Amino acid sequence: MEQNRPGLTSIATLWIMAYVFGYARVSTTDQDAQLQHDALTAAGCYRIFTDTASGALQSRPELTKLLDQLRPGDTLVVWRLDRLGRSIRHLIDQLSDLQDRGIEFRSLQENIDTTTSGGRLVFHIFASLAEFERDLITERTNAGLAAARARGRVGGRPPKLTEDQITTAKKLYDQQDMTVAQIGEVLGVSRSTIYRALRRDTHLTRPQ
Repeated sequence: MEQNRPGLTSIATLWIMAYVFGYARVSTTDQDAQLQHDALTAAGCYRIFTDTASGALQSRPELTKLLDQLRPGDTLVVWRLDRLGRSIRHLIDQLSDLQDRGIEFRSLQENIDTTTSGGRLVFHIFASLAEFERDLITERTNAGLAAARARGRVGGRPPKLTEDQITTAKKLYDQQDMTVAQIGEVLGVSRSTIYRALRRDTHLTRPQ
């Protein structure tokens, strides 16, 4: 039976009665989350939420429940950073959301704790790297589109995507920082056009 958070009557009480929650994830049903559970319990977690799913999957019901239950002053603890984020960009987005909500974060293996100045510094470094990565993706995409336009095509009905654009779409998809719909917006075509191009020789394993 799941325990409910005790009732809180004021903002002052909310901060005083802060809780430490743990989140664990294993990739398949064959893996055992006990190692993560033991570490999270030793870290003082009041309650642990566990998902069994690939990190690439957006649907993680236990994480969704945990994020809904967190309140300002609480702390979210994970055994390792990759348990929480699907990619650097996704991880930074998750941590930024926690920070905006007044929720602290700890990662045991990387020894990151946002309640400390050192932990906050590491977080800001990650955020800068993610922004740098996003800028590189944009630059590569624009360069690929410019090259495709410069080369052009002669004769027949042109396809909606050039080979260069298809290559760019696959790279963006593999990096897992953008949905298929977002890739379509970047390349100026519909989601279904991107989907058909990727299906030619790519096994799609994540939500679109």
